[in-house]
Amino acid sequence: MRHRKGGFKLGRNTSHRRALLRNLVTSIILNDKVHTTVTKAKASRPLVEKMITLGKNGSVHARRQALAYLMTPESVDRLFTTVAPRYAERNGGYSRIVLTGPRKGDAGEMAYIELLGAEEELNAKAEKRAEARQKRREDLQKQLEEQNQTEQGEGGTQS
Repeated sequence: MRHRKGGFKLGRNTSHRRALLRNLVTSIILNDKVHTTVTKAKASRPLVEKMITLGKNGSVHARRQALAYLMTPESVDRLFTTVAPRYAERNGGYSRIVLTGPRKGDAGEMAYIELLGAEEELNAKAEKRAEARQKRREDLQKQLEEQNQTEQGEGGTQS
């Protein structure tokens, strides 16, 4: 029987599992959205919620507790300045898990775990990436046109 044997083992020993979840929670707080397996998303969700609750507390002790768990000081700063104030009037339920289907290599079920209310920030990041991609594409096209013109110019003088 497996009574009272809760939690996700994730096929890892204790230290590896702890490190994996710490890294995952840090990434979620820094990026607002992470693509991972469904089981890892479900295992990290309560930890993310706990970190946001610490951020809402805002005390020095809560900051030190978050710093002891999260991997980078930047993630702690972002948690206390950006992420936690977003949920000031909300009591829990700060994240969602969106299933995305099986992974190509081993058919593992994949999902996004994302923070609610971060859509504006994620959309702004996506627009910025799209603009940068378009600018790079235009610059490359301009370089190709200049290269073709110089080749045609050189080709005409050699004939």
